[in-house]
Amino acid sequence: MNPSEINMSLFNRLRFVLVETSRAGNIGSVARAMKTMGFSELVLVAPRCDNPLTDPEAVAFASGAGDVLANARIVDSIGEALAGCNFAAAVSARLREFSPPVCSPRSLAGQVAGQEDLKPALILGNERFGLPNQIVEQCNVLINIPANPAYSSLNLAQAAQVLAYECRMAAQGEGQTRSGVGFQGVAASREQVEGMYAHLEEALVAIGFLDADNPKKLMPRLKRLFARTQLETEEVNILRGIARQMLRQRG
Repeated sequence: MNPSEINMSLFNRLRFVLVETSRAGNIGSVARAMKTMGFSELVLVAPRCDNPLTDPEAVAFASGAGDVLANARIVDSIGEALAGCNFAAAVSARLREFSPPVCSPRSLAGQVAGQEDLKPALILGNERFGLPNQIVEQCNVLINIPANPAYSSLNLAQAAQVLAYECRMAAQGEGQTRSGVGFQGVAASREQVEGMYAHLEEALVAIGFLDADNPKKLMPRLKRLFARTQLETEEVNILRGIARQMLRQRG
């Protein structure tokens, strides 16, 4: 395919986020995996290694992708890492009781490549314990890489390489096409959705539907439900309007 025919927008929109990475070499390897597929935006959340951007192991493992490594941002929280994103995909081999919808790397790649209003982030966890549930529950989808059931563990850079490859193929028009009905409006940002959840929870407590002292799993279930809808900004505004009216009636 002629480079001029490649849909370059996904290459500029996609962000890779590494959470609490322990080995500097793994960060360098992820930078290399990204660059080989044409991606460059890397964010590190509270890395557990010292000087991850200049560590000799990280630089050596980056092997030609030193620019991606050097330009990586280091932040303290997942909220900072996802600032500006409106679609978050958690990567995990472990399924969760209250996870968002599960999809394959190929399906995810086709979706984000085909929706130019999305600013997506792929989130990969620590080498030993992966991603905490509270981060997974905030995401729109959970990516599960289909692998040998008897030994399904990929290392961090391998997982990043699979994802980067599928996203490149989708950006070039060789991945799966987007399925279902697409957005009719602008995709809601993560900050908008989280604000809506807080507003809705306040309203549900006010009308007695949710016991604040014994919340059980209502909010995680609602988050999973809404994650399947891929909320638009206008839809978030509608839901907040409903919450506002509920609070007004109780007042």
